[in-house]
Amino acid sequence: MYNILMNEKINFVIITGLSGAGKTKSVGVLEDFGYYCIDNLPPTLINDFLKIVSKTFGNINKICAVIDVRSKDFFEQFPKIVKELRKREDISLKVIFLEASYETLIKRFSETRRRHPFNDDVPSPLPDKIKEERLKLNPIKKIADVVIDTTNFKTQDLKAKIREILTLEGKKALKILITTFGYKFGIPLNSDLVIDVRFIPNPFYEETLTEYSGLDSKIQEYVLKFKETKAFIDKLLDFLLFLIPFYIREGKSYLSISFGCTGGVHRSVALGEIIANRLKEFGYDVSVYHRDLKNENRE
Repeated sequence: MYNILMNEKINFVIITGLSGAGKTKSVGVLEDFGYYCIDNLPPTLINDFLKIVSKTFGNINKICAVIDVRSKDFFEQFPKIVKELRKREDISLKVIFLEASYETLIKRFSETRRRHPFNDDVPSPLPDKIKEERLKLNPIKKIADVVIDTTNFKTQDLKAKIREILTLEGKKALKILITTFGYKFGIPLNSDLVIDVRFIPNPFYEETLTEYSGLDSKIQEYVLKFKETKAFIDKLLDFLLFLIPFYIREGKSYLSISFGCTGGVHRSVALGEIIANRLKEFGYDVSVYHRDLKNENRE
């Protein structure tokens, strides 16, 4: 298989556990961490699913599947499949079992008015189903790598716990997107922070620089020759390095920072590239998108 040849294992996280314990929310957390997620995967289809993943040539190497009592063959097949997966050299498997207190599960099902899936074809009161499912899942709980009690968890608590389990470095748990734009074309709607760099002298009006963009060293050298630009970069970087860890602490997975100038070609592009490179030096996961760089209506 491709992943063996490349010495790259597929990180496979299986989420299971009690109904109402937070499996759906956990999927959302793992999606934020870059995992390809699938809900309610029957145990008998796991191997077929992994074969498909192996044919993506490494494009999908982090996957998460919720496997629980909704599958009719769950109790019979799940332990066997887990045992087989742990023998495979191309899979790095982690089984996470979620549980919560009896009172909490009663409250969650009462609030959502969802039907409890355990023994769906057998009519019985909700409290009985919760007790029966917990008892039936005890052997599954014993083979899990990690057990999480979500009784008192908020979403950010769950995110922090899963990040800890997956040993994700805090800096890599936050994806930063730097977008550059021209104010004449409008501010990006999804911006968390908007930085106006129109205070910097505009290289568009320098005859020898007009046809270049902020991706060119000549433009970057031009904007950096001004004292106010250098001071701005230092102060902005200090601000971001102060702010970002608090976003991570609160469980934020994406941060969108937009830099704007008049046309989105020179100053914003240059500053976006410079700040992105500086943040990468501090270990952050940063990507850059120059929205208006190819617009014909330049500054």
